[in-house]
Amino acid sequence: MPINRQRYADNWSTIALSVKEAALWRCRHCGKQCLRPGEKPSNLTRSEWTMATLSVHHANFIPEDNRPENLIPLCTPCHIALHGGRNGNISPGQLSLFHFIYENGVLKIIPNPDLLPLT
Repeated sequence: MPINRQRYADNWSTIALSVKEAALWRCRHCGKQCLRPGEKPSNLTRSEWTMATLSVHHANFIPEDNRPENLIPLCTPCHIALHGGRNGNISPGQLSLFHFIYENGVLKIIPNPDLLPLT
């Protein structure tokens, strides 16, 4: 299901940036330190850079609801994992980019090495 940009506020970029800054560019779910705007180390592959990108998730899956308590900063893998559930809008093709494994009761999201080589 494609993203309907018309459902987002005109100032969504500003809203999302403020959420990311308040989170100090860390994923609220896994704690991963993500890249800031313009920060793209040359030693990272495209897949590594994508996985270190922070986005903002609407907890209730309603893009029009921009109350601070509804906005959650998440790294790409955590965001995709959330949208992969029954309320999600991520395609099986996008989900196939990652492996989702539980280790000691913790969800770990790693790139599919066959599709997103890390070197």
